Amino acid sequence: MGVLSRPEEVLPLVKLRVAAGRIKRQIPPEEHWAFAYTMLQRVSRSFALVIQQLGPDLRNAVCIFYLVLRALDTVEDDTSIPAAVKVPILKEFHRHIYNRDWHYSCGTKDYKLLMDKFRLVSTAFLELGQGYQEAIEEITRLMGAGMAKFICKEVETVDDYNEYCHYVAGLVGYGLSRLFHAGGTEDLASDSLSNSMGLFLQKINIIRDYLEDINEIPKSRMFWPREIWSKYVNKLEDLKYEENSEKAVQCLNDMVTNALSHAEDCLQYMSALKDHAIFRFCAIPQIMAIGTCAICYNNVNVFRGVVKMRRGLTARVIDETNTMSDVYTAFYEFSSLIESKIDNNDPNASLTRKRVDAIKRTCKSSCSLKRRGYDLEKSKYNSMLIMVVLLLVAIVLGMIYAK
Repeated sequence: MGVLSRPEEVLPLVKLRVAAGRIKRQIPPEEHWAFAYTMLQRVSRSFALVIQQLGPDLRNAVCIFYLVLRALDTVEDDTSIPAAVKVPILKEFHRHIYNRDWHYSCGTKDYKLLMDKFRLVSTAFLELGQGYQEAIEEITRLMGAGMAKFICKEVETVDDYNEYCHYVAGLVGYGLSRLFHAGGTEDLASDSLSNSMGLFLQKINIIRDYLEDINEIPKSRMFWPREIWSKYVNKLEDLKYEENSEKAVQCLNDMVTNALSHAEDCLQYMSALKDHAIFRFCAIPQIMAIGTCAICYNNVNVFRGVVKMRRGLTARVIDETNTMSDVYTAFYEFSSLIESKIDNNDPNASLTRKRVDAIKRTCKSSCSLKRRGYDLEKSKYNSMLIMVVLLLVAIVLGMIYAK
């Protein structure tokens, strides 16, 4: 009944469903490209949706860039691979992408399939333009070296945390900025802003994925910096125990407050984009990140299970994000939701409020705020309105499938 209580999300959900079906029908016939786009849908459905808006050449480059880095990340994430084996693979990965015969079996499920058939990704990579190839190779080299460094080094300080996130995500921001520039549609964004685009997304993922990472078998993955969590517990894993709930939430809020420091840079980066498709490609994940931030903040359920935006709200974000005004509106509303959850007794309350206020001021100064009414909980609408909306959706569906 969740979607029925939120009629404003029904039509976006229908559109999302139709778009997903269209993507499946548009998979290229060539074996290597068919594998690339099918694999993209399997490892990231949301990314597969937003990437489709890009022009053909840039879309192919971004698709392969994502899969190469996903494969690199699969090697890093597989805790069963000994460090003596893993480190050389990470450092040499940028060379392997030129080898049509190279593959390395690791990971699980779809990620294992990606690694087993990596030769098809390499084949597609070698068909990209030279400018795209060079950008992908360079970022893969830097990222592999950074990952290798942290295989043998724990995330101790906040500086370590920023450095690790730079290697695994900030460099993605660098790479995408270079691909956009190579495509001739955008000016080359500064490294600082590109880095923040990646760090904001990565830090939110690290926060959201705490329980999955700490319970990883055979060995926990620990990315929260000791400098932060040691203020609240003796061991990082202690945050998941109910008796530590109060301290765990305080630590969580500390981590969210840290992530919010990148939001203003992200707004500045997006405001400079010219191409509409590239804008949507960049903006949708960033709005998802600030939305996830709002859900996670002050939420003990981060330490109990999966916490994420509901599918209907995700569909609305994808449907309604078309201009910078939409971005400012989303950041303003989700920041306001964070603000409403701030507990004055929280150790970081004043700093959290300061960062939220800064985001809201930036959005408000655009003089372009709309009223979206994004919410994280229940609907404001009555049952009669729900029935009217469902009737309209039924008519739309009939028109879509009649074509």
